[in-house]
Order: sequence, then C-alpha cells, then structure tokens
Amino acid sequence: MTPRISKAVIPAAGLGTRFLPATKAMPKEMLPVVDKPAIQYVVEEAVGAGLTDVLMITGRNKNALENHFDRVGELEATLEAKGDTEKLAKVEYSTGLADMHYVRQGDPLGLGHAVLRAHMHVGRQAFAVLLGDDIIDPRDPLLERMIDVHESHNTSVIALLEVDPAQAHLYGVATIEPTDDPDVVKVVDLVEKPAPGTAPSNYAVIGRYVLRPEIFDILEHTAPGKGGEIQLTDALLELAQQPENGGVYGVVFRGRRYDTGDRLDYIKAIVQLAVDRDDLGPELRPWLKEFAARLD
Repeated sequence: MTPRISKAVIPAAGLGTRFLPATKAMPKEMLPVVDKPAIQYVVEEAVGAGLTDVLMITGRNKNALENHFDRVGELEATLEAKGDTEKLAKVEYSTGLADMHYVRQGDPLGLGHAVLRAHMHVGRQAFAVLLGDDIIDPRDPLLERMIDVHESHNTSVIALLEVDPAQAHLYGVATIEPTDDPDVVKVVDLVEKPAPGTAPSNYAVIGRYVLRPEIFDILEHTAPGKGGEIQLTDALLELAQQPENGGVYGVVFRGRRYDTGDRLDYIKAIVQLAVDRDDLGPELRPWLKEFAARLD
C-alpha cells in the first residue's frame, strides 16, 4: 500500500505585483479574504486533508507569513486581560494549526524551482503542493480526493478545472484520456499557457498537486521554459511520459474555487465567501440585492 502522505509544500515567494501598492510592504498571501489572510485558508485546507507538516517557500519581505503562524505574546496577553476569549481563540488557532517550516527560494526562477527547493525537507516521499492563489471551498474537498487517487494508483495527481476555452491560454492545459472513474483522467500531454486559440483542451491545471518524489529528479534537469522560468508543467509532462514512475493522473474538480490572484476575482472571492457566512450573510445578502438593483 502507498504510504499516506503527510507533507505539504506551499510556494509563497511571488512579489504580488498585480496588487501594488498594497503589496509593496505586505506579502500578497497576507491580503485578507473576509477576516483571514489568504494563506491561512490554504494551510487550513492542507491540515484538513491530514497534512500537518507544512513547508512554505518564501522570499524577501515575507517575514509576516512566519509571524502570522507564530506566537504573539503581547497581543495574547492583552486579549486575555480584556477577557476577549473569542478573539484570543482565533489568534491562538493559527499558531497551533500545523508544524510550520520555512525556506527561501532565493532566485525567482519559477514554480518548478520553488518546488525543487523543498527536496531536502520532503526527502524521498510523496507530498502535496498547494498554491496560494486558489482557495478551495472546504465544503467541496479536493485535496482529500487527490490523495485517495494517488494512493490507489501510486501516481502523481494534478487538479483540473474545465474553463471557458477563451480563457485556456491563461493556464497550463492538459490533454487527457478518460478512466473508469468519472472525475479521474489520465494526463497524456501538458502545455503551459498556450497561445490563444491553440489550447488542446479546456482542462486547465489549477493550484493543487500530489507528487511522487521522482518529480525532484526531473526538476533537477528541467530547462527554463515559458517566461524563462523553470516550469512545473514541463516537469509534469516528462513525468506523464514515464509509466514506470506512475505517470500523471488528474482529478476534475467541479466544486467551488475562489481565485485570489487577480484583483477582480479577489473581490468576487471575498463576496462569495462572505455571503455564505452565518455571521455576515444574513445582512450582506439583502444589501447586495439592493446595491445590484441600484446599478441599473
């Protein structure tokens, strides 16, 4: 039986230039989505799937990420003295969420390079990669399903989403073959951000991966690709052509996903998550309806 994986890798070294000037002094991963930083949703997802050993790949000016998951003694003491147990519990929750580790990427050489920086920590075992721009609704578990497919097929697994063909050029795109499971496909080809109108399908790769350790061997010799960066997509294509190493399978996700990597989609994500909250939704939903009516 394939051993249950326990380690998650979260690349978080990007500069967040699409959100300037907000990200001039604050990591984009710390931008709030309702009342939690985006990165906490991702760590919570990993923990919910049983991955409590989390390695974050960071860069310069990312100290706020480490601080968020660390103790803040003065704040905790102040809240305790005030008797504000609700806020104190929220602060302490992020501190004890997972066994957090950090390593810097150094040179910004692409996602593939960031994943390779996890080699020493992960070792020769399978692991998950979660990108912070994609928040997966906990009511629609994706990572758990990917881990199940990895265990049953002893393969690397990527998350796929059917997108509007006109938007396919914004993603890595997979060519697939069906399997006996309606949500599981075999990946036979991958291309990173194809030119508009040339995508081989509308199955886009989104930011969740469960990878066998052979990916490190491939990344060691993967040449820079699209954008002059070491692309994880290129390494996955090589792995897909290695049946002796399990190939690559995909889980087609049809649940709720919130994109926080684009300014407009970030705003939509906040609204979508807030309307479903018991503490915010009852007041927010009627206000949204009134506001939308006024737009006409």
